[in-house]
Amino acid sequence: MNRVLLPEGWPRPKGYSNGVEASGRMVFVAGQIGWTPEGVFAETGFAGQFRQTIENTLAVLTEAGAGPEHIVRMTWYVVDKAEYLSALREIGAVWRELIGPNYPAMAVVEVKGLIEDAARIEIETTAVVPVS
Repeated sequence: MNRVLLPEGWPRPKGYSNGVEASGRMVFVAGQIGWTPEGVFAETGFAGQFRQTIENTLAVLTEAGAGPEHIVRMTWYVVDKAEYLSALREIGAVWRELIGPNYPAMAVVEVKGLIEDAARIEIETTAVVPVS
């Protein structure tokens, strides 16, 4: 099982963990973006692309026999920090719906652009699945 790392005296972070200890079979998910499996951007807004990005990530994890509870690390690349911040309420709702009460170690990085010009966000994910 994964163990959230919270040093003594540190406040609990909101929406992520400072660190996660895990052992098991590692699953690495390449950067996923907000297009459908057919390579179409059905959504142009940040929140809609975030939802599709998470759905894509979960689909890849499912192929490995993993789920949101196995996610230990995510790196988010966003093209506009202000757009990300203004979508936090919607991001939180999508997170609660699709990921639930799982809070991996995370970083959010603003970048100049992504390879797909229409993409607003890209997320890389690492999961650890317990070995039976």
